[in-house]
Amino acid sequence: MDEQQPQSHPLYASDRELVDQLLATDTPAEAQLVDLGRLLMRYSGFPGAHDLQDDLAKTLRLWGLSREQLNSRCRAIWEAGYRPGLRAEEQAVGSGFDTADQDGVAEVMGQGFRQR
Repeated sequence: MDEQQPQSHPLYASDRELVDQLLATDTPAEAQLVDLGRLLMRYSGFPGAHDLQDDLAKTLRLWGLSREQLNSRCRAIWEAGYRPGLRAEEQAVGSGFDTADQDGVAEVMGQGFRQR
């Protein structure tokens, strides 16, 4: 008898929180579409976390998307320059040199020093 026991995924707890947030979303933003896509990939064929897999499929249905439509939208999002964790204003191209002088304290690239 070679029956396989369900496994526990090491990221289950954090993924569970994220899936609960996705389920509560009516109109997904780009980051949420990408999150759903990556979680579907992560748990595809995984022998466990069946409740999470069911909720991922439910999220797809609630958003009115097929797996193919989600994949297509995710590809377009990535091709447009999306990077996880970066807001649009943080993706602006510039020198990376940021200065501010307030009350005799200057801030250069995130490291403060006091002017004397």
